[in-house]
Amino acid sequence: MPIFKTSKARENILRRVRTSLSNDTLPMPYPDAEKETQSIYTHADLPQEEIFASEFIKLGGKFIFCDNEQELLNNIVILYENRGWEQLLCADERIRRLFVNNKIDIVTAADARYEGADACITGCEMLLARTGSIMLSSAQNMGRMAPVYFPVHLVFAYANQVVPDIEDGINALRKKYGNDLPSMINLATGPSRTADIEKTLVVGVHGPGEVFCFYINAEL
Repeated sequence: MPIFKTSKARENILRRVRTSLSNDTLPMPYPDAEKETQSIYTHADLPQEEIFASEFIKLGGKFIFCDNEQELLNNIVILYENRGWEQLLCADERIRRLFVNNKIDIVTAADARYEGADACITGCEMLLARTGSIMLSSAQNMGRMAPVYFPVHLVFAYANQVVPDIEDGINALRKKYGNDLPSMINLATGPSRTADIEKTLVVGVHGPGEVFCFYINAEL
């Protein structure tokens, strides 16, 4: 086993550092910080869905309030017609059946083969109020592809899916899935954007250029 010799000068420096550390005690910065009980975040007195909507819109998202699922369908039909879309995918089978049952023939079951689709509808795991983020996972149908591959992402959520922060979202997933958590948990915070090229902000490079959140004022 090799033996490494330590120079006398180096040992003297280390000894002085050790002595200084043992003798001097630095005061704790901001000693009252741990006593502070008031939240550092704003909007604390507002309903969680209002906080989410505010933060989501700041990020460039488009928030649509729906009283019920029928209003969700109506709003998506209006958006589909106004945009002149030719192919709208839906990755959530329950919502797709709602369209079919209401004889609204504008959606196609999501499939990786439809690369040229205009937009895709998905559900979500949770909405995180403080950051305006949408929590998604691989446990959802096409959970890795549907929310990020198409130019426009339409996501719907129910009233009981809004939680204050990331920790609450993770706890909700643990309660839902137990020890079998999804292999991918993603936080989508507004439309895709990057400034890698010449520090110019470009939207829609690594994901959808537009994100619509349809909030349904009812429990799932």
